[in-house]
Amino acid sequence: MHVSASANSEAQRGRAMKKKLWTKDFTLITASTILSAVGGEAMSLPVSLLVFDETQSTFLSSLILVCSMLPDILLPILISPIIDKFSKKKWIVGLDILMAAIYIGMGFWLLSHPFQYGLYLVYTLAVAAISVFYNLSYCAWYPDLIPAGSEQKGYSVSATIYPTVTILMAPAATFLYEHVAMGYIFLFVGALTVLSISLEVHIREIRLAAREGYGIRQYFTDIREGFRYIRKEKGIRNIYTYMGITNGVSNGVGLITQAYYQTQAWLTVTMLGFLKSSEMIGRMMGGLVQYKKEIPVNKRYGVTKFVYTFYNAMDSLLLYMPFPFMLANRFLCGALGTTTATLRETAVQCYLPPEIRARIMAFFQVFFAVGGIAFQLLAGFLGQYLPFRPLAFGLGMFSMISMAALIFVPKNQNRPVFEAVREEPK
Repeated sequence: MHVSASANSEAQRGRAMKKKLWTKDFTLITASTILSAVGGEAMSLPVSLLVFDETQSTFLSSLILVCSMLPDILLPILISPIIDKFSKKKWIVGLDILMAAIYIGMGFWLLSHPFQYGLYLVYTLAVAAISVFYNLSYCAWYPDLIPAGSEQKGYSVSATIYPTVTILMAPAATFLYEHVAMGYIFLFVGALTVLSISLEVHIREIRLAAREGYGIRQYFTDIREGFRYIRKEKGIRNIYTYMGITNGVSNGVGLITQAYYQTQAWLTVTMLGFLKSSEMIGRMMGGLVQYKKEIPVNKRYGVTKFVYTFYNAMDSLLLYMPFPFMLANRFLCGALGTTTATLRETAVQCYLPPEIRARIMAFFQVFFAVGGIAFQLLAGFLGQYLPFRPLAFGLGMFSMISMAALIFVPKNQNRPVFEAVREEPK
């Protein structure tokens, strides 16, 4: 259970900070996460390139994208009570075994069969559904593997992994696609997943008290408990609602930015690649800074408000800038975005009771999916009728207004979440 940032909690937190972050368990989960990130990047880009090359259809390519997001609409809320009640480690290991079997099976099949669009559609939907289970289990388990008091450092490590892997693996994945048969890429990712499993099985797990005879009645009771918690905890609800909006707006601005780069004579797709790389480098640098310098608990809320304001302003003005300023824009947004993501994750995971984490993370996942789909569709529709630059500006301003309403105004509801610290397990 969370506690407020009182003097006693601060003292306890100070003692906890003396513990080292890189315990055996944290090292193993970090190594496993890196392997999963490398495998995911090695797989996702070649699949998207292959589908378009084989079909030459943006519509069929978009269906693949939609299939990758559909399970996030409802499935997280339905499965989260089960994840909360049972071993997260078993979920993680079991799902990785399933994923390894899918990768290896796909690999051998593709080595002797031609491209089949329907197969990739089913594959994408299946992997997306499995990922819902996996991500919720991971998010509920990961906080237990960070020593109490080292949450910000721990989440800064996780926030740095994916940008770093993306920077390194994007060209490598393109090389693999151009020079290696798709079947062998699947087999390679399957082997990485097996290696990840060999690390995960050696991680300990803090077990919560299990309930005997868990059945359908208790399942629905647990779902209602999750809804009641969201209704009661207005700060958590405000933060998650805003994150769904701002994440969706960023996706929409990203779509409009890509269209803008493809329709302006002075811009190229290569320059767009540099723009995305600049943001990833910013995220990586932001994570490193967070690892080295901790932001005091009583400043988390203020820093978050400043960064959200800056980020929305930069999204709004992005397409009005010369290209060098666009690169600086994305670098700063990447660095500061990682800062607030780390602070938010640290605060929320300290605030949430461990026994309800997966259910609340499920709402977060749904908000992200709904926001992402809604704003991408909205941006795509409006982009057919409105100039790209004013449209991106309008989306950014909408996010700015939402931030004021959900983050700034209800400060008495939000501040306790941002200033929460975690009690050390006894």
